[in-house]
Amino acid sequence: MIVSLLGNKWLIHFCITPLLMSQTSFLCPWGRCMGSDCGPGGSQSRAVWCAHVDGWTTLHTNCDQGQHPSNQRNCFRVCDWHKDLYDWKLGAWNECVPVSARTFGAPRHFTCSGAEEGIQTREVGCLLKSDGSPAEDAICEYFEPKPRLEQACLIPCPQDCVVSEYSPWTSCSKTCGTGLRNRVRSVLVPPLFGGGICPNLTEFQSCKPGLCTGPEGLYSLRVGPWSPCALPQTRTARQVKRRKGKGQGLRERTGVKDPETRELIQKKRNRNRLNRQESPFWDIQVGFQTRDVVCIHRNGSRVGRNALLSGHKKKILCLPRDLPLTIQSCVLPKDCQVTEWTQWSSCSKTCLDLESPRGNCTRRRQVLQFPVGDGADCPPLEETLSCEPQGESLPPCAAFVWRTTEWSDCRVDLLLSQQDRRRSNVTGLCGGGLQTREVYCVQANAELLEYLTDLREKDKASRPVENKLCKGPIPNRSQLCQIPCPIDCEVSPWGAWGPCIFENCDDQTGKKGFKLRKRRITNKPTGGPGNCPHLVEAMPCDDPSCYNWQLVSLDKCIPGDGKQCGAGSQMPQVWCINSNGEPVDRNLCISSKAPEPEPCEVPCSRDCVLSDWTSWSTCSQTCSSKTIEGKQMRTRSILAYNAGEGGSLCPNSSVLQEVRNCNEHACIVYHWQTGPWSPCTEDSSASSLNASGGVRPSGDGSGLCSMGVQTRKVMCVRVNVGQVPPKKCPDAPRPTTMRPCQLPCKKDCIVTPFSDWTECPVTCDSAGDAVKKKQSRKRLVIQMPSNGGQECPQLLEEEKDCEVPKICPGFRWKTHKWRKCQLVPWFLRKDSPGAQETCGPGLQTRGVSCRKLDGSQADINECLRSAKPMLAITQHCQLPCQDDCQLTNWSKFSSCTADCVGVRTRKRALIGRSKKRDKCKNTQMYPLSETQYCPCDKYNAQPVGKWSDCILPEGGRVESIMGLKVQGDIKECGQGYRFQAMVCYDQDNRLVETSRCNSHGYIEEACIIPCPSDCKLSEWSNWSRCSKSCGSGVKVRSKWLREKPYNGGRPCPKLDHINQVYEVVPCQSDCNQYVWVAEPWSVWKVSNVDLKENCGEGVQTRKVRCMLNTVDGPSESVEDYLCDPEEMPLGARESRLPCPEDCVLNDWGSWSRCSMVRADSRSESCNWSTCQLSPNAVCGSGIKTRMLDCVRSDGKSVDIKFCEELSLEKNWLMNVSCTVECPVNCQLSDWSAWSECSQTCGLEGKMRRQRSVVQASQGDGRPCPSQMEQWKPCPVRPCYRWQYSSWSECRVESVVCGHGVRYRNLSCFVSDGSSGAEDSMVDEELCSSLELAVNGDKQINLKEACILPCPGECYLMEWSDWSSCVSICIRGAGVDFGSVQARSRAVLAQEPENLQLCPDQAWESQDCTGGECYDYKWFSSSSANSTRPFIWCQRSDGLNVTGGCPARSPPMDNSSCDPPCLMPKSFCTKAGVCMCEEGYTEVLSSAGELNQCTPIPILEIPTAGDKKGDVKTSRAINPTLPTTIQPGRSGRTWYLQPYGPDGKLKMWVYGVAAGAFVLLIFIVSMIYLACPRRAPSSCRSSSPLIFVFIDPGALDLICVSLIKGAYGVYA
Repeated sequence: MIVSLLGNKWLIHFCITPLLMSQTSFLCPWGRCMGSDCGPGGSQSRAVWCAHVDGWTTLHTNCDQGQHPSNQRNCFRVCDWHKDLYDWKLGAWNECVPVSARTFGAPRHFTCSGAEEGIQTREVGCLLKSDGSPAEDAICEYFEPKPRLEQACLIPCPQDCVVSEYSPWTSCSKTCGTGLRNRVRSVLVPPLFGGGICPNLTEFQSCKPGLCTGPEGLYSLRVGPWSPCALPQTRTARQVKRRKGKGQGLRERTGVKDPETRELIQKKRNRNRLNRQESPFWDIQVGFQTRDVVCIHRNGSRVGRNALLSGHKKKILCLPRDLPLTIQSCVLPKDCQVTEWTQWSSCSKTCLDLESPRGNCTRRRQVLQFPVGDGADCPPLEETLSCEPQGESLPPCAAFVWRTTEWSDCRVDLLLSQQDRRRSNVTGLCGGGLQTREVYCVQANAELLEYLTDLREKDKASRPVENKLCKGPIPNRSQLCQIPCPIDCEVSPWGAWGPCIFENCDDQTGKKGFKLRKRRITNKPTGGPGNCPHLVEAMPCDDPSCYNWQLVSLDKCIPGDGKQCGAGSQMPQVWCINSNGEPVDRNLCISSKAPEPEPCEVPCSRDCVLSDWTSWSTCSQTCSSKTIEGKQMRTRSILAYNAGEGGSLCPNSSVLQEVRNCNEHACIVYHWQTGPWSPCTEDSSASSLNASGGVRPSGDGSGLCSMGVQTRKVMCVRVNVGQVPPKKCPDAPRPTTMRPCQLPCKKDCIVTPFSDWTECPVTCDSAGDAVKKKQSRKRLVIQMPSNGGQECPQLLEEEKDCEVPKICPGFRWKTHKWRKCQLVPWFLRKDSPGAQETCGPGLQTRGVSCRKLDGSQADINECLRSAKPMLAITQHCQLPCQDDCQLTNWSKFSSCTADCVGVRTRKRALIGRSKKRDKCKNTQMYPLSETQYCPCDKYNAQPVGKWSDCILPEGGRVESIMGLKVQGDIKECGQGYRFQAMVCYDQDNRLVETSRCNSHGYIEEACIIPCPSDCKLSEWSNWSRCSKSCGSGVKVRSKWLREKPYNGGRPCPKLDHINQVYEVVPCQSDCNQYVWVAEPWSVWKVSNVDLKENCGEGVQTRKVRCMLNTVDGPSESVEDYLCDPEEMPLGARESRLPCPEDCVLNDWGSWSRCSMVRADSRSESCNWSTCQLSPNAVCGSGIKTRMLDCVRSDGKSVDIKFCEELSLEKNWLMNVSCTVECPVNCQLSDWSAWSECSQTCGLEGKMRRQRSVVQASQGDGRPCPSQMEQWKPCPVRPCYRWQYSSWSECRVESVVCGHGVRYRNLSCFVSDGSSGAEDSMVDEELCSSLELAVNGDKQINLKEACILPCPGECYLMEWSDWSSCVSICIRGAGVDFGSVQARSRAVLAQEPENLQLCPDQAWESQDCTGGECYDYKWFSSSSANSTRPFIWCQRSDGLNVTGGCPARSPPMDNSSCDPPCLMPKSFCTKAGVCMCEEGYTEVLSSAGELNQCTPIPILEIPTAGDKKGDVKTSRAINPTLPTTIQPGRSGRTWYLQPYGPDGKLKMWVYGVAAGAFVLLIFIVSMIYLACPRRAPSSCRSSSPLIFVFIDPGALDLICVSLIKGAYGVYA
C-alpha cells in the first residue's frame, strides 16, 4: 500500500519492489502472527515510513497523515493442535481447456495429431472440518503447502463416426411392380469429441421384379397397441348414466335375464372363493384393455372406422379374414409398496480396532403391497452403511496372538540318515538334534498372560481358538538343539610297579606291604573323576619299606692292597628316595641296608681284558607264579685276549652272561572297584538345614529344589578272581561312597483349557431332514511332566453329536389353486362375436404364501430373503364356447415292456356336444391319440481328462510328533492311487449323472510314489598308522560312495575325485616309543691271526632289533621301519684287537649333558584336524585339535623333552571348538483339506490341496520335494442352466401388420461345461434346483411387444449386435481415454413413395473394458477390366470401414492417365503422363509406357568451393523442380541421369566406365613397374590374382559403381 503526497509517499517495510517505478501501489507482506493464545487473538505488524518518489526516505510530516497505512492488524495464530481441525478442500478438476485458448489474442491454428495439450484448473481452499466453513489459507499452509491449482491434460482429437461395410442387398420388397432393395451397415465407433456424425446406415435401390398380373394389394388391416389396463364401470354407475341419457325405460319381462345379470348372480355365489386372498400383500384386480384395428393404405393413409364397417368396397380389401380381438382381460398394475425405513441398527463394531476400525449398520423395510401386473418392482429392502463405534470408553477388540507349547525333548534320531546303524538303537545319542513344539492361537488378554510367570496354575493358560483368527508370521515349530555328549574317561597306560612299601608310612607295623602301580586321567569325564576306572592297583609284598637307597653310579675300580692291577672294588654312589622315587634326606634310609661295594678287577698287562657288565635288562615278567618266573640278564665282552703265559685266561662265553630272578612276588593284584551312583535322594541328615533356608530356587522357575545325596557301592576286587574282603586292598586309595547332589525339581503337566466347541452347521438332505454331524473341542499340553510331577490327563479331545433341529431351517413358496377364469364384463364385449356366451379368453389368479419346510406358516419376508423367486400369481385362461371342440386332458403314456423296444401311447376324448360336431372329429386338427417310441435309457460311461497326481491313502500315513512332517522320515511314499474322472452319457450323447452308469465318478489306479533314497557311504575304514613315528603326524580314515542319492534323498557330502570322503585327526608318536636294542658285540674275528699274540685287525658283529619301548623297558620286537633309521646302532665294526702291552680301552659311554645350551630346536604346531564329534553324535558342537611338535634345527622331529629342556614357549592353541552343521531334513506342514471344486459342474473341475515348507533343509539334509500341491478331478456333474430360445416371429393374430407379441421359451439345457461345447435340451425338472435366472438375470421375460410392419411401411430394424470394444487411444503414445462400443438401428424402406416418412436411424454407445487400439489406413487396388482404381479405408485388424482414415490424403485418383499409373512410387501429372516420385527414375517399356520406378543412386560429388576436399552427399530429385541454389556456390547439387527414357544406360555411362577401367590398368601397371626387382615376392604375394566373371545382367550396376569409383579416384 503506497500513499503519495507532493512527491512523497508512505513506504511499508519489507515491501516488494514495484513492477514499474511510476506505479504507486506496492504488495507488502505482514509479519509473523504473534500472540499468547492460539486462534484469532493474534496480531501482525509491519513497519511504515515516508519516502520520496525518487526512493530516498524523509520525515513522516512530509507525507499525508490522513493516508497513513495501518501497521498492525488482528490475525489467526496457528498452533500445532489446529492440524486436526483444518484441512485443504480440493475441488473437482474443471474441463480441460486448450493451451492455445488461454493465450491472449493468439489465434488457434494447429493440426490435431492424436491429442491437444490443455490445462485443467480446480478450486482449493482451507476449511474448518467440523462445519465445512472456509478459513484463511495461511492456517492450512502452516501445516502443508497449498495443493496445486492447475495440471496438464490432453484433449483428444475429434474422431469421426466409423461404420462397417454394407451388407448384401435384400430381396425386392415387392414380387411385382416397383419396389425397393436395401442394404445396411452398422456403427462400429460412435462420433467422439466433436467428430463427424454417422453417415446413412441404409442404401436404397429400386427394383422391378415384373409386371403385376392382378390388382396390387393397397390396403392392410393394422392392429394398434393395447390400451392401459382399466377397471370397468360398476352396474350402478352405468344405470345412472343410462337413466340420465334415456329416461325411465320399460321393465323387462319377468324371468328373462341378460348375460350381465347372469354373470352377477354367478359372481355373488362365488364371492367368498373369488375374493378370498391368501395374503394381505396382494390386491389383485382384474380389469380390461382395448386396442384399435384400422385399415391402412400402402402410402400410410388410414381409412376411418365407420367406413370400415359400412360395407363399402374397402371392407373387402381390408378384411380378408375375421377381425382380431379388440378387448381382453388384464390385471390392473399396482406398484410395489413398502414401509418406511426402520432405524439404523447399532454398529456391528463395538470395540476399538486399529486395523479395521469400521463396522456396518443396517436398516430394513417391509413389503406392504407386492407388484401386480406390470407394476414397478420392489426396491431394495435392506441397506448397509459403514459406521464407526461410538462411545468414550470402548473396550479394545479381541486380538489374537500365537502361542507355543513347551519345546519337546531334543531328539537326535530325527537327523540320522537311512543307512545309519544307530537308527535301531537310539539310546545314548548326543550332539545336535531337533526339538519341536506345537503352535496354537489364543485371544490376547492381560489376565491370561499371567501363565507365563506362574506355570503351576494351569487355569492361567489361554484357551485355544481357531488358527485362522491369528495373523502374522507363525512361530517356528522346530529348532536345532544340543544334547551334551558325555565325555568318556581316558587314562594313561599303567606305570611301573613301585617298591614294596608300607600301606601307611606313619604306621610301619607288620611285615606286609604293597607294591603299587598307578595311571593318571588324561581326559576328564562328564560327571567328574568318579566315573573313571580304578587308577591304582596294589600287589602284596614282604619286607616293605617306605624309604630305599637308589644306586646312582659306581666309582672307579680300585685294586686292593695298593696294587696297580688285580682284584679290587667299586664304591656305589646312592640316593635316598621315597616311595614316589623322589630324593629325600639320607637319614630316612638309615633303617634300610645300603648297597655294598661292587667287586671288580683291574687287568694286568698280560691278562685277558673284559668289558664292564651291562645294565640288567627289563624283567621278563611283572610277577611270578608256579609256572612263570621273571628273569633279568646282563652281559660283557672280551676287549683283549691274554698274552701268552703268565696272564689270566679269558673266560668261556657262558661266563660272559649272567641271569638272575626278578619280580619273584606272586601275581596277586587287588584294586578298588566302584558301582554306579544311585539316584539323587533327599538327605535326611540335611532336611533340617533345607527347612531353615538351605534350599535354593531352580533355574527354570518351576519351584524350590533341595540338596540331596548320592551313594555308590565300593568293593575290593582281585584281578581275574572277583570280590575279596576289603582288608586285601590298601585303604589309602579307597574311593568315597557318598557325594552331595541337587534334587531335580518336579514339573507338573500343564494343559490349556478346552477350546470352544466347533460350530455345527445345519445342512439338510434332499428330503429336507437335517443331517447329523459332530462337534469337537480340544486342549493342548503346553508342558510335559517330569521328575515325578503330576501326569497329563488322558483326555485331550472330546467329541459329541450336534443338536439337530427338529425342522430343517428353510423357507419355500406355496401356491394355491387357480381361481375361476374371469372374462371381460359382458357389457364391454357384447358387440364382439359370440358375446352371448360366457366363453373366450380370460384371466385367472391364485394365492401364494410363505411356508417353512415343515409346511407351517412363515413371515413372507423370510421367503423374500432366502427362498427362490416367487411364482406367477396370474395367468391367461380360455373358457370354451359352445362351438368349440372340448377334449379331456391327455392320459398318461402306456407302460413299455422294455427299454428301447416298442412304442407307448396316450389318449384323450371329446366331451359333450363336441362328440357330434364334424369339425371336432377331424383327427388331424384334434388328434385323440399320440404315439412315441419307448424311451431308450442307455448309458455309456467313459473316462475323461488326465490322471490326477498320485495320492497316498489318508489312513496309511504316519504322523510324526506335533503333526510335523520330516520329508522321508514318515510315510510320504509308497503305493498310492491316482484318479481319473468318469463321465456318463445317455443314448442322445447328453451328459447325465454318473450314478446312471453305476459309477462313483472315478477310475482308480494304483501308483507308486518313489521313496527318497539317501546317499549311501561305506563304514569308516580303520585308522591308518600315524604318519610320523616321532613327533606329531596325522592319521586318516575314509568312506567311499556305495550308492548315489535319488528321488530327493539326502545329498552326499563333498567327495573327492575317486568318490571318497576323509577324516583326518592328529596323532602323536612318542619318539621313545620304538627304540633300537643292540645285543653285545660278538667275539672278535681277527683277520690277520697271530696265534701267539692273538691280536691285530679284526671284526665284531652284533644283532640290532627295533623294539617296542614300555615303562618296563623294551618288550617286543617290531618292524625296523618304526624306529628312526638315523639312530640305528651299527651291526658290525672293524677295529684292532689290542696286543699285549697295548693300551686297552672300553667302549665309549653316553654323552653327558651339554653345558652350553643352544636354541637350535623349536616347537611347532601342525594343521588342525577335522571337526571331531562324539561317536554318538551326528552333528553339533565338536572340537578341532592339533599336536605340538619339537623340531630340530634341521627340521627333524625329536622328543618333546628337548624343547622342554630349552624352555621354549608354548603359545599355540591346541584345541578349538567347532560346529558340524546338522543335516536337517525338509519339514513340511500337513496337507490342507481338499479345496472346493474349481467348477460346480462340467468336465474340468479340480480339487486341490497344498502343503507348505515349515523348515527348509539345512546342511546335508533331505531337500524339500518339488510337489507342494496335489490335485484330483471332481466328480463330473452335468451343467444345467436355463436358456432362452430364439424369439418367435412377431405375431399379430390373424391380420397382416401392426402391434403384436413375440414369444420365446425358457428351457433347461445341459452341457459338459467346456468352452465351445454344444448344449442339449433336457427335461425342466433337471433345472428345478437352479435359481430361475438366465445369465444372472432374474427378470424372466418370455414375451415382448413387437411391431410387424405393414406393406409399404418404412421402419427401423432391430438393434444390431454390440460392436467389438474399441480403445480411444493415441497409438504409440501410450495414452488411453477409455473404451467404447456401439450398436445401431438402420432404416428399411419398402415403397419409394414412403421414403420421406421414414424414421431417423438410431445408434447408442456404452463404455466397455479391454478395447483394442486400431489404426486406419487408405488402400487402393485396380483390376484389369477397369481403368479407375478402387480406394477404401481399412482398420488395422483387416476390417474395411467407412470413417476413421485421415481426410486429407486418400490415394490420388489416377484416372486422368491412360493407362493409369499403378506402379509403386508413380503419380499422374497434369499433362496426363505417369512420372516417378522424388528420388526415383523412370524405366520405360518398349512401348514407351512406365514399367517401373528405380531408386536413383547417391553420388558423392565434391564442389568447387570445398577447400578441404569435403565430400558432399547429393540425392537426385525431380529435375523439373526449381532450385534456389545458385551455381558455383558451396553446396551445389549435380543431377546425373544414367538411364535413358527407354530404361537403358546412356552412352556416357559406358564411356565413363571404360575410362575408369583404363585408368585402373594404368595405376596397376605403374605400381608393378615401381616395385623393386630384388623382392618380387613382396609384390606378388600381397594380392592374389583373381579371375572375375561378370554377368551381363549385372553390368548396369557395375557401371554405376565404376562411376562412383572414378569420381573417388579423381578426388
